[in-house]
Amino acid sequence: MGEIFAQKTYPFQNPKLDDEKRIDNLISLLTIEEKINCLSTNLAIPRLGIRSSGNSEGLHGLTQGGPGFNRFPVTPTTQFPQAIGLAQMWDEELLRQVAAQQAYEARYIYQSPKYYRAGLVVWGPNADLGRDPRWGRTEECYGEDPFLTSRLVTSFVKGMQGDNPRYWMVASLMKHFLSNSNENGRTFTSSNYDEILFREYYSYPFFKGITEGGSRAFMAAYNAYNGIPCAVHPILKNVAVKEWGQNGIISTDGGGLRTLVTDHKYFKTLEEAAAACIHAGINMFLDDYKEAVKNALKHQLITEKDIDTVIRGRFRVLLRLGLLDNGSPYNGIGVKDTIDPWTKPETKALVRKVTSKSIVLLKNEGELLPLDKNQIRSVALIGPYADKVLQDWYGGEYPYQVSILDGLKNALGNKVKITFAKSNKIDSAVVAARSSDVAIVCIGNHPTGNAGWEKAPVASDGKEAVDRQAISLELEDLVKVVYQANPRTILVLTSSFPFAINWSQEHLPAILQVTHSSQELGNGVADVLFGDVNPAGRLVQTWPSSIDDLPPMLDYDIRHGRTYMYTSKAPLYPFGFGLSYTQFRYANLRLNKNILCQNEKTEVLVDITNIGKRDGEEVVQIYVKGKDGVQRLKAFKRTTVECGKTITVSLDLWGEDLAQWDKDAGCFTIQTGEVEILVGASSADIRLTTKLNILK
Repeated sequence: MGEIFAQKTYPFQNPKLDDEKRIDNLISLLTIEEKINCLSTNLAIPRLGIRSSGNSEGLHGLTQGGPGFNRFPVTPTTQFPQAIGLAQMWDEELLRQVAAQQAYEARYIYQSPKYYRAGLVVWGPNADLGRDPRWGRTEECYGEDPFLTSRLVTSFVKGMQGDNPRYWMVASLMKHFLSNSNENGRTFTSSNYDEILFREYYSYPFFKGITEGGSRAFMAAYNAYNGIPCAVHPILKNVAVKEWGQNGIISTDGGGLRTLVTDHKYFKTLEEAAAACIHAGINMFLDDYKEAVKNALKHQLITEKDIDTVIRGRFRVLLRLGLLDNGSPYNGIGVKDTIDPWTKPETKALVRKVTSKSIVLLKNEGELLPLDKNQIRSVALIGPYADKVLQDWYGGEYPYQVSILDGLKNALGNKVKITFAKSNKIDSAVVAARSSDVAIVCIGNHPTGNAGWEKAPVASDGKEAVDRQAISLELEDLVKVVYQANPRTILVLTSSFPFAINWSQEHLPAILQVTHSSQELGNGVADVLFGDVNPAGRLVQTWPSSIDDLPPMLDYDIRHGRTYMYTSKAPLYPFGFGLSYTQFRYANLRLNKNILCQNEKTEVLVDITNIGKRDGEEVVQIYVKGKDGVQRLKAFKRTTVECGKTITVSLDLWGEDLAQWDKDAGCFTIQTGEVEILVGASSADIRLTTKLNILK
């Protein structure tokens, strides 16, 4: 990588110097035109040998092509399940491995002579909370719970940035600060709620992603928060920078500068809007900003020193990426390692493992699943999503793809007859179901709506710029006619969102749910269908029974009936829910200390016995109920228990995680007194309880 540096040696290139002094030197060398250019996504200074870090999307695989990016040169990259599917693993370490794979591929493409592009600032994870299943970008998030999301965000950031104390593999840029969970009207609506919800709910995953994960980049949301557009909101500086230590990139969203004038109507001119963004701390614009910034300088709305101040954050990120010196331990990726990482067998195995671990078993009456390959002779595979793997809006280009049809063929070979019917035209699905031992129906949503920007012809579909107008599943009618023809009907729901599949839950013997976009989708599903993997995925959102169980879409006060913490409605499936092919018994709940202070932890111990007939994994969930009576997730662990064995599961419960926001003190404080500890298999399946006494 040495060839990208100018021949002359400058102090900013010397890693032995203090970082801020290096940045002082670099800024002193820049012209005003170069400084303005440093506010773009393409921050490059060729005369000083500084190559642009570039930017890439990366929620569940690096994006170098795909539905939203086919106008760019296309390179295949490893594609995992959608982000909400990754969350359904409830596995911090495995998610870290997913992020590390994505980061390695970004660095590889950036440095390989074969490619020499992509970007080292990777846009992910999405740290927004899925407070409402109608949100069109639900697929991008990690669910509705702030604690779970914060743990997964932290793991993803660490996986992407790596373990080196000085250099990052890539920079993790979190989206979208703050409370961006409605698509319709997002460029002019305001998300309104009090400071307690700001601290304990909406900002909490970002807070942890910065302070614990180490992210130094995020994107400001399109929407306003309490009436002030997020791109110019004082919280950028007052909270993210001054309190949390965010000293890197703060970006607008695409076109976010323009919408301050055209949509929010918060400023009359673009130069006023640009000046306000810079004063608020924005240092990367995702639209045409240069003329507006130049006019803001001309009319003295900002000074050159203001630009100097904000672009420091951009250079701090370049330092961590090793782009201002030759010291990065990641410089050999793509140079010494010349085998495309997405082609390696271990990469394919990782995707398959992740896919199977993300699958949620929603129903299994009479133990229809797993199917015994030696007992069945014919399978009817039915539905429009059985023979394809669908990209979502931010999905990359597949190196290969295994559909559910492919997965069944791989699993069954020539020993079992597979009859495929895409629909029930001329009764083809019914005929196939009647003549087969078992019927598997593959339906769900289309992750891009199979339509252009801001279009989703089916009401229950959603994506960026389009919220869902329904949560019922139109294609459930196909399941009904198949079930009528063959009562041994299994639903494989391939979905980016919760659906109100009430009929299927009442009538069908077995239901699996998996998210879209994994290149190993079919193999992962087959592994679970035939028992090579015992499913242990758990839902990360409450699945409501009906759309009228939900508050109005733009009501951001979750205490009005949102999430498992506050809903009074009986859900179709609760938060944390998921079945197994075996059963687990909980016993002997105890704490290693019954008194806890804020800076301490207590160890929660519970004995888990596998009382079924198969080895399996259980996701042990710990909830805490305080004086307000609200149940909140505070610890979890996915663990393997062999058939007939008992293990003791140990989880740490930290005092600081039990703290709540004290608006008078202006900080998180732990409430003294007795709290209830609840341990179970979901938010609604609590097996054991005990008490914990908290002191200051």
